[in-house]
Amino acid sequence: MFIAYAIVAIVLSLALVGSGFAKLSRQPRIIESLTGLGVPLSWLPHLALAEIAGAIGLIIGLWVPALGIAAGVGVVLYFVGALITHLRAHDRELAGPTVLGLLAIAAVVLRSLSW
Repeated sequence: MFIAYAIVAIVLSLALVGSGFAKLSRQPRIIESLTGLGVPLSWLPHLALAEIAGAIGLIIGLWVPALGIAAGVGVVLYFVGALITHLRAHDRELAGPTVLGLLAIAAVVLRSLSW
């Protein structure tokens, strides 16, 4: 189970870091998407920090199981919030947050089983 966690944690961390840096660099596609969902631009640094912190926690979780689980739970909650935001805005593009949320759930389960 540990190898499976390592793979999921690394893939998810890469996606989180990429998304976080896209928010920090205010890429036009990201700005357009988030403002279309009603997310204030002032939230971008905070959302980016949450994603990057989650990625760091998942990677450190390779050596510190409790931190990996805690980071995974935080990432799950982040993507639950993302799904709620999409649904409240009547946006049906749910694939991204759904897939990443499911990966986060997998990371929590796999790290819990390999502890």
